[in-house]
Amino acid sequence: MTILIDRVQAATPELAEFLAAHLRDLEPTAPPESRHALGLDRLLRPGVRLFAARVDDTLAGTAALAGLEPAHEELKSMRTAPSLRGRGVGSALLDALVADARARGIRRISLETGTADHFWAAHRLYAKAGFDECEPFGSYIEDPHSLFLSLRLDQFRPTAPSGPRQGVVDSPDGTIPATW
Repeated sequence: MTILIDRVQAATPELAEFLAAHLRDLEPTAPPESRHALGLDRLLRPGVRLFAARVDDTLAGTAALAGLEPAHEELKSMRTAPSLRGRGVGSALLDALVADARARGIRRISLETGTADHFWAAHRLYAKAGFDECEPFGSYIEDPHSLFLSLRLDQFRPTAPSGPRQGVVDSPDGTIPATW
């Protein structure tokens, strides 16, 4: 399976529906005030870098990095298409985002995720990559529906299986082969 990862800079109907489905998936996991996923309009704002993974020209996953403070960004809107879960899309996205962040001098990535069983696979992925539990960051507050995690990039452990990697990442200098 070849996974191609590119930076997204414009909305498409396919991407809009994919991210709307993400928001719908999250509705039963927590009350509205405890859900922090971003819609497409906010993911395309300045200061946010949205990426999409494609498999056989089909949208397979999304993830974004949003600036928090110098050298610290937040991972947002990590989602894999239900039909492709468990096949390495999330791992490839996470590895590509870390490569992108490193190339730009980012030293720390933090995230907020849910505590419901729905998020079990994500918890496992983040733990495997070296994320540790942390205090709420940015404008977040303690919430029983939220788990806060952070990763110092010098402690990152690649999550994709060993062997050749496929894909591209839009870097600040142009499209380059991903190094995850």
